[in-house]
Amino acid sequence: MNPDTLMQSLQTGFRVTIGAASSAIESLQDPQKREENLQTFQQQDWNAVVEKLAAKGEVTEQEARNFVDSLMGQTSGGTTTASTSTSANAPTTAAPTGTEAELQDLTAQVATLRRELERLREQDARS
Repeated sequence: MNPDTLMQSLQTGFRVTIGAASSAIESLQDPQKREENLQTFQQQDWNAVVEKLAAKGEVTEQEARNFVDSLMGQTSGGTTTASTSTSANAPTTAAPTGTEAELQDLTAQVATLRRELERLREQDARS
């Protein structure tokens, strides 16, 4: 088996898994999405279902990468460069929901705690 084909198969499997997990979470959160997902899984053409889940997984993977990149940019002090580079790739979304606002607040708190920890480590190293 060709190593490139093996890596493609593994990547597709990973994306299908991420897409299925994303669909499951959507199903738990939204009854309308639950019905749509059930209809999708009842299709006879499993190749179409796998392709749809792989595409959804790829989008979810990209969103997660953008989120992690933005977090890493905040912690390293390069907030402007990280947010600029990820905003070009990130899909446009509506105003943050309550959960997203809480997540942003918690992210800011973690960044503050991390800066405080670095400051304390520097003080400890000096003494």
